[in-house]
Amino acid sequence: MSKLQVTTPESLPEETGADAALRPSRLDEFVGQAQVKSSLQIAMDAAKQRGDTLDHTLFFGPPGLGKTTLAMLMAHEMGVQLRTSSGPVLEKPGDLVGLLTSLGPGDMLFIDEIHRMKPALEEFLYPAMEDYRVDVRIGEGPHAQTIPMALERFTLIGATTRFGLLTPPMRARFGLVERLGFYPAEELQQIVTRSAAILQVPMDEAGAAEIARRSRGTPRVANRLLRRVRDYAQVRADGRITAAVADAALARLNVDEFGLDDMDARILSTIIEKFGGGPVGLGTVAVAVGEDAGTLQDVYEPYLIQQGFLERTPRGRCATALAYRRCGITPPAGQTTIFDG
Repeated sequence: MSKLQVTTPESLPEETGADAALRPSRLDEFVGQAQVKSSLQIAMDAAKQRGDTLDHTLFFGPPGLGKTTLAMLMAHEMGVQLRTSSGPVLEKPGDLVGLLTSLGPGDMLFIDEIHRMKPALEEFLYPAMEDYRVDVRIGEGPHAQTIPMALERFTLIGATTRFGLLTPPMRARFGLVERLGFYPAEELQQIVTRSAAILQVPMDEAGAAEIARRSRGTPRVANRLLRRVRDYAQVRADGRITAAVADAALARLNVDEFGLDDMDARILSTIIEKFGGGPVGLGTVAVAVGEDAGTLQDVYEPYLIQQGFLERTPRGRCATALAYRRCGITPPAGQTTIFDG
């Protein structure tokens, strides 16, 4: 296998130093997703024993669950270089050619939001994934020529929050397909405790538990809330995070005991108060709350549905009895009005 420079968690340019420092540096430090980690470890161990490249891998699930981190840890475990890009950034075949031809033997290419790649680029990627070659077009018009260019054997790692938007031919080309799910509060507490130690923030077990249970099952949210609670503890308390300090800080951030923030509350109250509890179409809700429909579907809905506040039916979104109680409203006996959008 190639021993090129290994990409570390500190190498993502969009991250701050604190964000990068909180990423685990080894797979055994990655908390949660036990089934996914086990599958990846077996596949990587087998590939290393054969002296082969790892199969192309696809991660899917809500944002903030560790898809990018797992890609970086896989490169670290395999001792290869990781190059990163995203579907919206790749606009023409030349963009892909530049990335693919820069890969050494066994290297990995991580494409985030792979479902947003243009169809022409997706088709251009097929021979690269299957036969490790790209067809480069030289010239225009009737005299144009297509020249095949060989590539080093590489591993493509794709990440998506919208698994259903990937075309069947693209999905079929991934040898490993892993779904990342929301984290239970116990695992999030481990993550918060580890992050607090890295940030050198004094925190007791009850404080960590309070932050963890309000983190929407998402490590990224847990680390964000930890930093905000740290600021509150530094300014308004003695610097130590306790359950009471965490509760006061999170209340100021409008994060309730269920982990719901201001936008979650707006979504539920809008469906209940403006549309009789639903069913109501996603587009209608998006316009009513002033948010992008894709953001509602990818970021807010999964947690609301998982926690039992929202139902997604063929006719639209419906607020549940739990949502009514969360908003301090008595649930009606029946709901018949439909608002399409």
